[in-house]
Amino acid sequence: MDSKYGKYIVQELKTNRFSPEFAAKYATFATRVLWMDNQVVDGAFQMNCSWYLGPNPPDMPERFSHTHDTDEIIGFFGSNHKDPYDLGGEIEFWIEDEQHILTRTSMIFIPGGMAHCPLVIRRVDKPIFHFSTVTSGQYNYIKGGNA
Repeated sequence: MDSKYGKYIVQELKTNRFSPEFAAKYATFATRVLWMDNQVVDGAFQMNCSWYLGPNPPDMPERFSHTHDTDEIIGFFGSNHKDPYDLGGEIEFWIEDEQHILTRTSMIFIPGGMAHCPLVIRRVDKPIFHFSTVTSGQYNYIKGGNA
């Protein structure tokens, strides 16, 4: 946008973080809508928004436990406007060594250093809106958490 503050508005997917191979595999179960980090908008923290459309393959990174140096918030929202708390599917999500089965719209706070995932999309009956935001400028993770 050609204006003083238009640089802060993102209306299309802009990221060079993912290889074409990874993007193609991700597209088999999800549609990434928007991505923001400090490479897209100078000074921004990281946020990702996607629609989950089906189960995720076993070799996707979100299937593995990891930690971040900073806090993260992860959200899963159902797309039934008549019952916005119905997730329209089932997601398995681990926090440390504790398994959670999500069937309702959910937001999860993960303090920096806490192991989380695997994130297993078990079933999608209706598209599930997903977002994650990490309070640093980049999505960096350390593999091998305790979960």
